Parts: sequence; C-alpha cells; structure tokens
Amino acid sequence: MKRFLSFYAFFLLFSGVVYAEAPTGSEEVFAFPLGESNRARFNELCAALSGHPFVRGAFSQTKTISRLHRSLVSEGNFIIAADMGMVWETLAPFPSTLAAGRDYLVQSTPSGTRTRLDARGNETFLRFSDTISAVFSGNAQKLLDNFTVYFTESGDVWIMGLVPSEKAMRSFAARIIMSGEAPPGHALIRTIILHEQNGDSIRYTLSGHRFPDSLSVDERSLFVLQ
Repeated sequence: MKRFLSFYAFFLLFSGVVYAEAPTGSEEVFAFPLGESNRARFNELCAALSGHPFVRGAFSQTKTISRLHRSLVSEGNFIIAADMGMVWETLAPFPSTLAAGRDYLVQSTPSGTRTRLDARGNETFLRFSDTISAVFSGNAQKLLDNFTVYFTESGDVWIMGLVPSEKAMRSFAARIIMSGEAPPGHALIRTIILHEQNGDSIRYTLSGHRFPDSLSVDERSLFVLQ
C-alpha cells in the first residue's frame, strides 16, 4: 500500500497546482444497484464502449482537498488504448506526460527524458489502473469481479457507480462515479469522480472525444522507455 501511495502522490504532483472551486457529483446512482431492471442496459452500454478500442480527447482534472475547501487543477489531453493503457499529457500548469501501462508508469518530460517506474507487486495500483481501462473498453466482467456496480440513466445520459469489493482498494477509493452519453449505437464518458475515504476527491472532465482506428508511432512510443 505504501508503494501505491507513492505512485499516487507522484501523479498528483505531476498534475500541477491551481486553485478552483470544489467539484460536485451525483450520488443518486447508489440507489440503483445492478439487477434485473437495469442489467440489460448496462450490458448494452459496455458493448457500445467496447466499440472504441482507442479514444483521444481533452481532460480537466480537479483534485479537491476537503479540509482546505480548495482544489488543485490541471488540464491537457488523454489517450486510452484498450490493449496498452492510458496516457495523460498535462499541458497546464506544467507540461509533462504520464503513461500508465499494465504494470508500470512512464513519465516523459518536455526535454525528452523518460523515466519508467515499476509497479509490479503493487496489486492496488494495478487494480485502479485496470478499472479505468476496463470502463473505457467496456469490460463488464472485470467491473463485476472487482466492484459492486450501480447503474441508472435518463434519456441519453447514463451514470455508473462503483464500490470496491476488496479492502485494499476501499482504503484508497471509497466509491467511483462515472457519467456520460449513450445515444443509440454509441457511447462516451464525460466525467469520472473518485471519492477517497478521507473526504477528498478527484474529478476528470473529458471532452473532444475522437475514436481513431489506431495510434500513431509517436503515441505508441509513449508507453515504452527508450
């Protein structure tokens, strides 16, 4: 757990600091546990999400520190590759790039320096990384194996709630709330809100979604240490 927290602290510091208002999120989803009434629509959403093996877009990340009533904000671009992991390219307030693979992190600086951080042996970190990848790739079974799942929708807007099943994960993330849009035959994620046990939270707002057929050579290189 200590090793995971060091990775997590690194990620927060990497994101930069600007003050902003605290984010808000909908808790209503936890009144709708996954069951016979909503499982079919949940499965349809996951199938629609899995139709996009690669996703590019822009993000805004807000880390709210509850005891200070303040937030830390960063923004940039993201890449999700179902077969490789995630890339967060922070543009402001400080430029840097972080790629999260299956069992490692690769940090790239504007000067071209890359540092690989091995996360092998840290089950909590791997589960958290896998969760975000599972959501984007529509991996319903992985979500069901590791979380109590809640789901509701109104029109084209859907909300998913995840409560970790394992104690190690719960010590870090008390619950995760995601929302997005799901018009017929299509689906995307707009927000991811991670609520911590201590009352702090992290909110990702995603926009400008694009769904390429593949990644460029430069994008794939972000996942490897050269």
